[in-house]
Amino acid sequence: MKLTVKSTPEDFVVEEVLRLPLGAAGPFAVYQATKRGLTTPELQQRLAEQLGVSPRSLAFPALKDKAAVTTQHFCFRGSGPQELVGEGYSARLAGRSIRPLNPGDLLGNRFCITLRGLTPDQALALAQQLAELAQEGLPNYFDQQRFGSYPPGGVFIGKAILQGDAETALWAYLAQRAPGDSPAVRHFKAFARDHWRDWPAMFEQAPRSNHRSLLTFLKDHPEDFRRAINLITPRLLPLFLAAYQSFLWNRAVSRYLQVRLRDSPAQCANVPIAGEALLVYRSLPHALAQELAGLTLPLPHHQMALSGSPLDAALAQALEEEGLTASQLKPRLLQRAYLPKGRRAVVLVPQDAATERADDPEAGTLLRVKFFLPPGSYATLVIKALAAT
Repeated sequence: MKLTVKSTPEDFVVEEVLRLPLGAAGPFAVYQATKRGLTTPELQQRLAEQLGVSPRSLAFPALKDKAAVTTQHFCFRGSGPQELVGEGYSARLAGRSIRPLNPGDLLGNRFCITLRGLTPDQALALAQQLAELAQEGLPNYFDQQRFGSYPPGGVFIGKAILQGDAETALWAYLAQRAPGDSPAVRHFKAFARDHWRDWPAMFEQAPRSNHRSLLTFLKDHPEDFRRAINLITPRLLPLFLAAYQSFLWNRAVSRYLQVRLRDSPAQCANVPIAGEALLVYRSLPHALAQELAGLTLPLPHHQMALSGSPLDAALAQALEEEGLTASQLKPRLLQRAYLPKGRRAVVLVPQDAATERADDPEAGTLLRVKFFLPPGSYATLVIKALAAT
């Protein structure tokens, strides 16, 4: 089934929920902001201008989608008005805190997603499937938003870095198309692909960006790719590494489920993420759903401890398929960027799931899908699983 999502920003509504209690005193003012058609960095810039402070002084614990109506929190040291209003956003003072907000202060997000163009039977089936997901869960994959630097079939910058191939990583950064590239960057990257290693010519074509800084260095040090890689904007290098780490984690979970569900009566299908066809399921036996819900898998890292369990074996298989060993999961090319450590639940269980149906004579049947997810999980993945199964 193909579902129409985000026909308008109002079709995808997100409300961030804090776990941190706020009070009436404290050095940090905490605001709740609602935005429409803006990225979080764009919101940050506009709020900073209105408050007369540096954008860096505003702390946002999470990023939110542009093509949506989102409510999120930010804070800064000092005081401000009770309300802030501007083009595409509004904010109200929610309270004060003794410290700045961080990602650990988030309990999760509430979603209300409108699915359009359905038949009454499809709406009924989707409502039933959401109820099943709320009971048995779905694989907790990283969804496509995690892979903005990677065009399916292309080169993972993070993988090239882990393999110690600085020139390939640099080529992917400077010449490989990425989904979010602006027209100017697309034009430059096309030129770079045809004139690779002609650093002066590439410099003349590069838009004003970090690309020009790299090419200034390469004009004087044409073979020093390792030092050039470390000149990439610092906030981007951890994102490139995390994208490839997430790709490996996704593949390992899918490989494990393929084996584990081989003899199960569950209905299985695939969802596409970062060029991979990853397994999703429905109608699991209750005991199996309970078993899967208790599993976690480490984020691939050179210091991870693998026990030899079937789940760990799937992670080892994913590494082998990529031509890597666990010892290579340390970015030795980089000076100040590392793979994050930790474990991630294999299964995601939407909470507070509910649906509302509406019939529109012109638009057909609409279904509003509501649920709550913990931080780091993807509502778009829930919708993909509903459509696939």
